[in-house]
Amino acid sequence: MRRCLKLMLFGWVAIRLAAITLNIPVQSRALAQQPTGSVLTVTGTSSGPFVTVYADLSQVELYAGPSTYLYPAVGVLLAGQSVPALGRGSEPDWIQVFYPGVPGSKAWVYAPYVRISPGARLQTVEAPATPTPFSTPTIDPTLAAAFIAPETPTRLSTFTPPPDIIIPTFVEDAGDQANRIPVGLVIFSLGFLGAMGVLISFLRGR
Repeated sequence: MRRCLKLMLFGWVAIRLAAITLNIPVQSRALAQQPTGSVLTVTGTSSGPFVTVYADLSQVELYAGPSTYLYPAVGVLLAGQSVPALGRGSEPDWIQVFYPGVPGSKAWVYAPYVRISPGARLQTVEAPATPTPFSTPTIDPTLAAAFIAPETPTRLSTFTPPPDIIIPTFVEDAGDQANRIPVGLVIFSLGFLGAMGVLISFLRGR
């Protein structure tokens, strides 16, 4: 028995060596059971219109309605991510998309940040009602007064009007006017004396 096993092993080794030398493919026997069948792959194609975030944007925020200040943010879309498009708002700058995990699985994205699939026709959808705040914050007047320092009014000094301004007036003395020679008379006398001097000089020259 042992001799037969040795002969079989020697023959198998000889066949392998001959196959390697002559480059002949040899089909080896399977030592274990091989599973048969095909592996299922999950593939899917989007049905209907969809939007895709532009690749140059890191992420885009989604809102509960078509506004950034009337509705809260509910999620984000990453660059290159695609989601089904459900419709447009009354303002074409906003698109309603399918977004699981939020109420109604619907959110809104700003249209200039995404690319719509070719040939997509989106119907107009109504915007949801704006959310109302749970409570309106109010300030307790008593509590606010505890943090406001009272202001003590400063009394202004009484106003004292200044004394009346007295403008001095100069009155000419009547005695000086009586002793004063009129200026016109002095000028006329000097002119007359000059004329007489000119006349005398003219008569002497002749």
